[in-house]
Amino acid sequence: MYGNLAIICAFVLVYSMISGGLDRTPVNGAVVYTAFGLAFGPLGLGFLNLNVNAELLRTLAEITLALVLFTDAANANLGVLKKSIVLPKRLLLIGLPLTILLGFGFGVLIFGDLTLLEVAILATLLAPTDAALGKAVVTNEAVPVNIRESLNVESGLNDGICVPILFMFLALATGEAGDGRPMILAMKLVVEEIGIGVVVGVGLTFVGSLLLRQAAKRGWVTETWKQLPVASLAVACFAVAQWLGGSGFIAAFAGGLLFNRMAKNHKHQLLLAAEGTGDTMALFTWVVFGSAVIGKTIGLLSWQVFLYALLSLTVIRMLPVFLALAGTDLRTDEKLFVGWFGPRGLASIVFGVIVLNKQIPGGDTITIIAVCTIMLSVLTHGLSANGLVALLAARIRGDSVDEH
Repeated sequence: MYGNLAIICAFVLVYSMISGGLDRTPVNGAVVYTAFGLAFGPLGLGFLNLNVNAELLRTLAEITLALVLFTDAANANLGVLKKSIVLPKRLLLIGLPLTILLGFGFGVLIFGDLTLLEVAILATLLAPTDAALGKAVVTNEAVPVNIRESLNVESGLNDGICVPILFMFLALATGEAGDGRPMILAMKLVVEEIGIGVVVGVGLTFVGSLLLRQAAKRGWVTETWKQLPVASLAVACFAVAQWLGGSGFIAAFAGGLLFNRMAKNHKHQLLLAAEGTGDTMALFTWVVFGSAVIGKTIGLLSWQVFLYALLSLTVIRMLPVFLALAGTDLRTDEKLFVGWFGPRGLASIVFGVIVLNKQIPGGDTITIIAVCTIMLSVLTHGLSANGLVALLAARIRGDSVDEH
């Protein structure tokens, strides 16, 4: 244990000292974390031996995602979002269902050994985009602000929307839904997951923000303890919503949006510690993923698994997004940019563990496909982010010059 701790702490120390430089290169963030875990894990040098079970990995991913969702929402430009709300609405209401349908269609063609319900589970599991992996894009000011806010809202809400859909397919696949009640079950899950999530997120954040404001006015919050309230509030929104049967992801994002509104004059200082905590949790999660998950899965990959993973990141994501954004004022290259930057990460890890725990016949195959897709996404989206952002910004500048 102490050896693992020493190696990870040394990595955190080194990465924290060079992170600013790496952020300007294609090799940064999750790519580095995952590569470190893989290189030092059992498949590489063998120095890291992390005995992490599926539940611990799920907890790590959930807490990380809750922090990222809350802080991303709290940092959102609400004015821009209000003007360009049609973009995330189209991505969520048109693009997301089409992504699941297209993923289902390709899954049926490629995986003949999976049942139709198992393919539907697979398509839903890989539909949500990841807020943590997409952070390099949504925080880069070179990206047009309407695109940044649209990607931010999409990644903030699509995982919460997919939860009831995934649970419905799992209930049908395991026989827990009973006979003749799938629509009733679907409506019940949607109302519970989204409704409870919104109520908990808004309610806790409203009370927490008021209490924090009053305590700050009276000088009760010391500089040391000022680091903790937002991170605690984000995790509390997630945990209470999950405890009550709702979506913790929806709760975290909804809470972050309200905190954005209520603490707009002094939110930056309060959010810094929460953002740092989220980044640190992401580092731990991706190191564990590289060391303990990829190492065990890489020998089980097949050409069918790799093909579906590649399609999931390209055609299955990009075509629905392009169709969903038809008729908007986005240029073709901007639509393709939005379509490409739909990385798969923490939400798919969480969903994969949920599927694995249900012990359905095709559960192992679904998990392997998910791991391969996440692995490819970390690599391709991580390496392409800075380059494609720079290319898009240059094209926009060039067109602006031509117009004048």
